[in-house]
Amino acid sequence: MTPLQSLVATGTKLWLDSVDPVEIATNRANGATGATSNPIIISDLLLTGRFDDEIQTLLKAGHDDSAIAWAMTDKLVKQAQDVFAGVSKETGCNDGWVSFELDPLIEDNARNLPVAERTKLYIELGKKWAAGHTNRLIKVPATPGGLAALEELVAAGVNLNVTLIFSERQYNAARDATWRGMQRLPNLNSVKTVYSIFVSRLDVYTEKHCPDLIPAAQGQVGIVNAKYIWKLNNEFWAGKGTKLQQEMIFASTGTKKPTDAAWKYVAAFAGSDIETNPPGTNKAVQASGQTFTKQIDQLPPKEVLDDIAKKVDMKKLEETLMSEGLSKFADPQHALLKTIAQKRAAMK
Repeated sequence: MTPLQSLVATGTKLWLDSVDPVEIATNRANGATGATSNPIIISDLLLTGRFDDEIQTLLKAGHDDSAIAWAMTDKLVKQAQDVFAGVSKETGCNDGWVSFELDPLIEDNARNLPVAERTKLYIELGKKWAAGHTNRLIKVPATPGGLAALEELVAAGVNLNVTLIFSERQYNAARDATWRGMQRLPNLNSVKTVYSIFVSRLDVYTEKHCPDLIPAAQGQVGIVNAKYIWKLNNEFWAGKGTKLQQEMIFASTGTKKPTDAAWKYVAAFAGSDIETNPPGTNKAVQASGQTFTKQIDQLPPKEVLDDIAKKVDMKKLEETLMSEGLSKFADPQHALLKTIAQKRAAMK
């Protein structure tokens, strides 16, 4: 049994943080059963030149840069969906999903759209890009505008990946909104929601802002926070009667510190729900020789938990990470549009 096979054997759904067709094929063979996408991934793929023919065709058809960006995103996500369609069918839609991120420019600070306008756009675009797809999750950020859109999207039958979650507060707001939406449906059998809790960014934050944490607690905040929320999620959905599992995604699982093992977060969350790992992380895991066991329900010693509870202000952490995240949230989409503009110039 390979390391990734042992991870899947614990009960983890292994998803790939990429829609690169080559990486999708490799990781599917290694046990991956889903994937996710974002503008950085799409831009990096287009920069390889492997999709120049498709871009050329779209250029000749008269599409502008934004239209090309979304056409290529849709195409690459759909190709990944096709790979995992069998998984979706075999699991009754509990797995085999691919996430499609809505326009990050909705949160562009330069546009400064009112929250109500952001919500309206998330609802319109969510319905548009979900239409006709059976294994596509629409990715909406846990911002004020995004959170306010969740109930309506679920009530319209849209399957969701609520992303950019750092805190219990954000998770509770997202979960409650999706549950309200589900209760407006004819039955509870049709909608899948997942909640992407970011992990490694929290440990980057505490190293900078909470240097007085005891050594055993430093580097554990992201893990502890995500495990607390995972437990809350299990408790909330138990007995709700939903046909599909409403799950956590453990995201941002690539380590940021060179001294950390590449599989630090992979190992910590083994045993339940979903991990979306970057291709590099999966390669490192596969080469590690590790055999993974269920750890998702295991917490550090009490002294570590007490130290984190005493010294980490989660409200401040959320505010800081959301501010940092949103200040750069639109940048990847701008970069994607710039990539296409450069392709356009080169193809004249």
